[in-house]
Amino acid sequence: RRLRDGGLEYLGRADHQVKIRGFRIELGEIEATLVAHPAVAGAAVVVHEDRPGDKRLVAYVVPADGAPDHRALREHVAAELPEYMVPSQFVSLDVLPLTPNGKLDRKALPAPGPISGASAGRAPRTAREEILCTLFADVLGVAQVTVDDDFFALGGHSLLATRLIGRIRAALGAELSVRALFEAPTVAELARRLGTADTARTALTRAEPRPERVPLSYAQQRLWFLQHLQGPSPAYNIPAALRLSGDLDHDALRAALLDLVTRHESLRTVFAEDTEGPRQQILHPAEALPGLPVEGVTEDRLDAVLADAARAGLDLTADAPLRARLYALGTREHVLLLVIHHAATDGWSLQPLARDLVTAYAARADGRAPDWAPLPVQYADYSLWQHTHLGSEDDPDSAISRQLAHWSAALAGLPAELNLPTDHPRPLVASENGDEVAFEVPAQVHEGLLRLAHGSGASLFMVVQTALAALLTRLGAGDDIPVGTPVAGRNDEALEDLIGFFVNTLVLRTDTSGNPTFTELLDRVRTTDLAAYDHQDVPFERLVDALNPERSLGRHPLFQVSLTVDGSDRQSALDTVGQLPGLTVTRHPVSTRAAKFDLSFVVEERHGDDGAPAGLRGAVEFRTDLFDRHTADTVAERFVRVLTAVAERPSVRIGEVDVLLGDEWVSSAGESASGGVGSTVSELFEARVA
Repeated sequence: RRLRDGGLEYLGRADHQVKIRGFRIELGEIEATLVAHPAVAGAAVVVHEDRPGDKRLVAYVVPADGAPDHRALREHVAAELPEYMVPSQFVSLDVLPLTPNGKLDRKALPAPGPISGASAGRAPRTAREEILCTLFADVLGVAQVTVDDDFFALGGHSLLATRLIGRIRAALGAELSVRALFEAPTVAELARRLGTADTARTALTRAEPRPERVPLSYAQQRLWFLQHLQGPSPAYNIPAALRLSGDLDHDALRAALLDLVTRHESLRTVFAEDTEGPRQQILHPAEALPGLPVEGVTEDRLDAVLADAARAGLDLTADAPLRARLYALGTREHVLLLVIHHAATDGWSLQPLARDLVTAYAARADGRAPDWAPLPVQYADYSLWQHTHLGSEDDPDSAISRQLAHWSAALAGLPAELNLPTDHPRPLVASENGDEVAFEVPAQVHEGLLRLAHGSGASLFMVVQTALAALLTRLGAGDDIPVGTPVAGRNDEALEDLIGFFVNTLVLRTDTSGNPTFTELLDRVRTTDLAAYDHQDVPFERLVDALNPERSLGRHPLFQVSLTVDGSDRQSALDTVGQLPGLTVTRHPVSTRAAKFDLSFVVEERHGDDGAPAGLRGAVEFRTDLFDRHTADTVAERFVRVLTAVAERPSVRIGEVDVLLGDEWVSSAGESASGGVGSTVSELFEARVA
């Protein structure tokens, strides 16, 4: 590489580049870093694959004096290089094997000894580490985790981090912040943190006896208020459609739906009112059993029929929150449409919903009741616990008072409305009519974004959020960019398998002023996001009341743009159904064509069979009373351009990122060359504005 003074620095040979978990790695760079350690006289790094697909880096070191401390070497490399370049195993040798002409003989390097664990890291040494390894593996959905595996390198993100914190709280009685996990993402590091962790909050348990009056959760209160204000809305319908190919047992399906609403009280809860306000009213399963009308439909009309049915509103005060319809395309081809009101479910809930429906159908088709373990709590128990756990705002030491103090400071002076490049003036009352455009991010860009995230101690979400903030600034939204994002809200182990509305919304504010480099802006985002994750218990609905922003029926309060990264839980939950007795089950796409926000960016990661980054798949959902489809398309295209640019060059200043599209460059150049003839400066200016 060329130095600033013009000199050249030799980094090593370029013929030993390898690729592991999607990252291109120069082995010579790792070797040079090892040799720079005073305890190492020589080093060689190779890729070892003792099991197909399980590639790992192994470092062979020749000590300068005595036996080097492998842990110290690991920490030395980790301090200089990204996590994915840190060897999983170190082997000490007296000398490195050489070929007759004096070069390293890589084939003669001895095979490293076996090490237990998913990535050949160290095995747990204490009971605490063993428990943490189990929790890491369970939350991440992998077979094994060693004490040296990085949570985020294995696919973890902020939503999963919240679930892991809840599991640690339940298993070890310790209260950790999400920030602690970002700063100590391995079992070994996190175990050391547990010694200073706070005592865990009160665990969520079944309320016995349950009081006669059960309040709405804070999230449900907002939906109840919105329905009183606007009436039933398709924006809060969550649809899921399953194509059933084969011999469908209609009776078994109806029985399975009854089993589902019997098991989950949230699916048979309506909102009643008394002198104290709204409350939960839990219906008997027979009252809440959704009808299963069967309607014949042709293949060419199916999508339109599904969309219309998905948009039909559900009245929270009168209708059970689950509606089911069956569409027959033939005697052996059906589509099951489930529409659930957001008051009873969220994206994470579709995993237990799909699993429980499949279990119940398989059992009923076999002539028996489903054999499943009882749920530890119901949604009503959560609502009661939430009001107790957060405490009173009159108590300055309560959890809600402390967290509200953070948000009051963090969101002080927040702009009431982002200046977005809309095609139409904002209406006084926003409709919820929406549409979406799709976009794709190539695998090499995905790989670069992950490399940037790991090298910066951030998550992929933080990188994408930084890119979105930079884009919005470039589109004229200013340098104070609030973006809303969902967090799982399942911060207690008892909620793992429960269907309900637990997701909360955080407002993440980004200061893009000063034309920072992308990495500088990413550092700002990381600091802000970690603080937000540590104060995520305040329900968004309560936050709006406390901050009392300027109200308008034409826009969403506190933010108008949302971002969800890795928002594939609903799709992956339904994709895992696969086979049922006599049936092949596949997910069928369905949309309500409704928009809650001005713009919603949804990004889903994809990986190859070897775990390597395979690109990002995304969509921009937009309000059609503000944006034309062409404009939404250009916003999506510019977003991909920003992601591509920062993946290639993270040091670029956000004001230098090219967001102009090809035809815009041509249009500008053409007008400058021909349109300017015989024109005055003011006429040229007016033409450019137009």
